[in-house]
Amino acid sequence: MIRLFVALDLPEPVCDRLAALGGGVPNARWVPAENMHLTLRFIGEVENGLAQDIDTALAKLHASGFDIELDGVGFFGKPSAARALWAGVRRSEPLLRLQAKVETALWDAGVPVEERKFAPHVTLARMRRAPAGRVRDFVADHAAFLSGPIRVDRFTLYSSFRGTAGPIYRAEADYPLDPPNP
Repeated sequence: MIRLFVALDLPEPVCDRLAALGGGVPNARWVPAENMHLTLRFIGEVENGLAQDIDTALAKLHASGFDIELDGVGFFGKPSAARALWAGVRRSEPLLRLQAKVETALWDAGVPVEERKFAPHVTLARMRRAPAGRVRDFVADHAAFLSGPIRVDRFTLYSSFRGTAGPIYRAEADYPLDPPNP
């Protein structure tokens, strides 16, 4: 069995800027810069044969490259029970189309459809019992975060392993996107 997800990598300077936002929220486990990404689809545990089918299906996917921009921060859950802090992604039709194509490719490979609506974000921290006031303060303090344009020219299939200091991600395959249309 292998645990998989499909994601977009972010440039190192953007990850460093996001990691620099970390702090000020008790009980938050901050994501290290090298683990930051934008998940297109979490797949979960699959047999190795299905992993090969997933790779084959994703390799057939065609889409053009595009730009995205991170915009603001927020959290999942209620302030008194926030589960994660995140950086948001400005609405992007090409991103939504790519995610839909990934979902279709995974369905074609035999992966069940994701029931949750796609909410593009970059996880900054995971939390348990973080003080609601500190969560609200973090969001207010960083609401104006903007990354500037980020070129998306590929997506990646990752495996994930549980390590003692947190998850370890390994790129299993990269899938280049077509050059953007002029």
